[in-house]
Amino acid sequence: MKIAISTDNNHVSSHFGRCPEFTIVEIEDGKVINTEVLKNPGHHPGYLPQFLRTQGVSHIVAGGMGMRARELFAEAGINAVLGVEGSIDDVLKRILEGSLKGGENICNPGDGRGYGLDKTVCEHGKND
Repeated sequence: MKIAISTDNNHVSSHFGRCPEFTIVEIEDGKVINTEVLKNPGHHPGYLPQFLRTQGVSHIVAGGMGMRARELFAEAGINAVLGVEGSIDDVLKRILEGSLKGGENICNPGDGRGYGLDKTVCEHGKND
């Protein structure tokens, strides 16, 4: 099984598409057999689910993502686990223990809209 964790400064990123990188973890027989960090190739509608699928990813762990992104991941056969926070090491420990649980999606509708090359700060939490 391969899991992509949206990563920002060695922690789970609050929005999968805005993260600087993805930590890709391969697990077999309850053990991590490979870990690699891939730079986020860019946030373009529909691109990241297909990109991660070509990497063999079956699950993505993130703080949150929009409804359309969740649909695209489902269409690509990738299970999204949202509402996750913490360091990458802590998340890996919870995955291996079988105790990782998703929670409330951290993204609010429209928070990530327009974010990309020209917008460097996501607006998560500003509507709270």
